[in-house]
Amino acid sequence: MTDPWVALEPGADPSERVRALRRAHERFTAAGTVARPVRPVVAASWRRSAGAHVNPDASASVELTDGDLGAYRAEHPLTRVMPLFRELMGTFATDGEHLLAVCDAQGRLLYVEGHAGTRQRAGRMNFVPGARWSESAMGTNAPGTAVAVDRPVQVFAAEHFIRKVQPWTCAAAPVHDPRSGRLLGAVDITGGDGLAHPHSLAFVQAVARAAESQLALLAPPSATDQGLRLNVLGRDEALLLTPSGHKIRLSRRHSELLVLLARHPEGLTGDELLCFLYEDESVTPVTLRAELARLRRVLGPDVLRSRPYRLASPVDSDLATVERRLASGAVTAAASAYTGPLLPASLAPAVARVRRRLADELRAALVARRDPDLLADWAHAPWGEEDLDVWRALAAVRPTPPVLARLAALDGEQGYAAT
Repeated sequence: MTDPWVALEPGADPSERVRALRRAHERFTAAGTVARPVRPVVAASWRRSAGAHVNPDASASVELTDGDLGAYRAEHPLTRVMPLFRELMGTFATDGEHLLAVCDAQGRLLYVEGHAGTRQRAGRMNFVPGARWSESAMGTNAPGTAVAVDRPVQVFAAEHFIRKVQPWTCAAAPVHDPRSGRLLGAVDITGGDGLAHPHSLAFVQAVARAAESQLALLAPPSATDQGLRLNVLGRDEALLLTPSGHKIRLSRRHSELLVLLARHPEGLTGDELLCFLYEDESVTPVTLRAELARLRRVLGPDVLRSRPYRLASPVDSDLATVERRLASGAVTAAASAYTGPLLPASLAPAVARVRRRLADELRAALVARRDPDLLADWAHAPWGEEDLDVWRALAAVRPTPPVLARLAALDGEQGYAAT
């Protein structure tokens, strides 16, 4: 029988791809004793996978290696509950010749542990730490689909979208930040036919809930214990998080002041702040002192000091996190932490310089890395929709019809604007 994927062009209608995959699934299960109908959760995943133009013969790309992987793991919240995962699942995985895997919210594998022989077999399909197993990259699979739909998922054999993964069965459940509800990633159990049981899904669900409970009990990260935390990327007004857990939304001017003071722990004079903040040279020191007095009332009298103006305790920020990761070469980790331009509405000269430099450095790193998923994440973000350089880089490594069409449109628009 002709393989249904051979007759389909890369740009074929996703619905036809799903129908073809159904026929392949029926042919696969016909050799068994009972042929199951395709489950709705799997059919929906197949449609998304086909719509993303996933190649059924694809291999996972390894995005994080060595120091890059170590740096990303060290800062990821799920690392804090790895001892719990190992305690609850380690023996089960090793004795049953299974694997314990943990991925982040983008489907990148942080940890893959368990039976040595099974790990070796899984390595042949790049089911390894640092590899991207998102649904958009590797089609239907338990960890990737669990984070895509934010619900527990079990995937059996031929339900996998990628051919080489079809000998495997896996079950995964998402894990959330117990305070904010944000999706952190998923915990997964992967192996052979021995996992093809509803109890496997119930097991990983229980482990995920235990991890969330453990995260709720753990103390906040050490950076928060030591001082304040400032979120300034992708937002016009900064959000200040205090060590006690309070959240303070700052005005635009106070947001700019805190960004500058956090970057200059040695302090800044009033004249320096005037130059950094205002394009209009007619702004007087009195105006600046009034702003600083209002900021002191917001922060408390012991936080903001003067002569020179400086912060009494360290302030970490999402901006500093991206800069640290870029400086260490952890490009994927930096891109994950970048949620948008620094205070995008700010006209303060110093803030605009930092905003521009950070975006340019991250873009250059992404273009140099040539990772199609990272480039696609940037290109489809609001700040990257008209980024011609990134779209060109993406087209070079993933020349799908939608990417080429968007590149042609941008070339036309920006070429016309230039002339």
